[in-house]
Amino acid sequence: MVSCGLVTRPAAALLPILAALVIASLPAASAADAPSPESPAEVSEPIFKIYGFAQLDVIGDFKRVAPDWKDTLRPTTIPVVPGQFGPDGETSFSVKQTRFGVWSEIPTAFAPARAHFEFDLFGVGVHAGQTTIRLRLAYAEFWQFLAGQTFSLVMDVDVFPDIVDYWGPSGMLYLSNPQLRWTPLSGAHFLAVALEAPGLAIDSGKGSGLDPLVGAGSYNRYPDLTARYRFSGPFGHVQASGILRWLGYQVLPTATTESQWGYTTGWGATLASVLNLWKLDHLRLQAVYGAGIAAYMNDATFDLAPENGAARALPVLGLVAYYDHAWSDQFSSTVGWSMTRMFTTDQQTPAAFEIGQYASANLLFRPIPAVMAGAEFLYGERRDKGGAVGTDYRLQFSFRVDYAHSW
Repeated sequence: MVSCGLVTRPAAALLPILAALVIASLPAASAADAPSPESPAEVSEPIFKIYGFAQLDVIGDFKRVAPDWKDTLRPTTIPVVPGQFGPDGETSFSVKQTRFGVWSEIPTAFAPARAHFEFDLFGVGVHAGQTTIRLRLAYAEFWQFLAGQTFSLVMDVDVFPDIVDYWGPSGMLYLSNPQLRWTPLSGAHFLAVALEAPGLAIDSGKGSGLDPLVGAGSYNRYPDLTARYRFSGPFGHVQASGILRWLGYQVLPTATTESQWGYTTGWGATLASVLNLWKLDHLRLQAVYGAGIAAYMNDATFDLAPENGAARALPVLGLVAYYDHAWSDQFSSTVGWSMTRMFTTDQQTPAAFEIGQYASANLLFRPIPAVMAGAEFLYGERRDKGGAVGTDYRLQFSFRVDYAHSW
């Protein structure tokens, strides 16, 4: 995930306050009225829309995860050593999922011009564990071109199920990434290509003298190339996407050593689909396989690792299968499973993450479209290269009110 590093902390603290003052004067409506970043509606006059929701999550964890990530369930944060983060059992209250967004469209004689900005409060990166501004979307769009930060072309945001856990399925492709995008086809047949911001994580392995990655940092010489084709119809949609990456690394010179650098190639391919089934039910599926694409996965670790004295792009497999069922107009449930499988190398340590599993089931109640209350059971498992295993399971209760208004 990409965190917001462009907003100073004093300024960031004012944003939720200003948003609340504006929202207080608006009539309540459902955030479902907000436009999708993939297919916003055409208009014949300028429009400005404000939307989002306020949410409280109450989580009862039967075990423990890394303290900075207690408000969501990520298999990579589950300890494999009993008591590593303290005795079993922890309760947390979080408003980090609370979201605020604005969207505008200005029609022109040639094509509409659009802009989209959205953030939530779930701190990541250097702000992990904090309730703070986290950028989700910030892009402009005109005709067939998009520039800014939005969901990567290689992912299918619609695969994300109707759950209340924040992070979601571990094996899903999920990244909001700065990019330049060209979309020559839109509608039932959607085709786009993009240049996206590069970035990678490097595992230096056991740190032997022959390891070229000891002390190495990323060397982002070329952007990532991504592409997507989607076919949509009454049945739902089917999507195929791919990515090609130049994975560079460098070791800076010291008083006794010279600088060195190298690279390898990363790639990935994925198939995803959301199928409309009986009444309001949906089946959400995704399978992805590639090498050196951990940065695009929802919960993975390293893109590069040492093998036989060279840098290797680590293969990774991701699977998602979720089913949404509507019991009535007010009650619904979602159940499913996801997995991340990293194919480690001999030079990585036994503590290297290898397999993560994630499963959940819930019951959600929406008395009106703008109000939601729900309970969810979650299970996670981490398995390391050396065979150590850790598990976690928890109950989450969430309460949310959506808002949206347009001018």
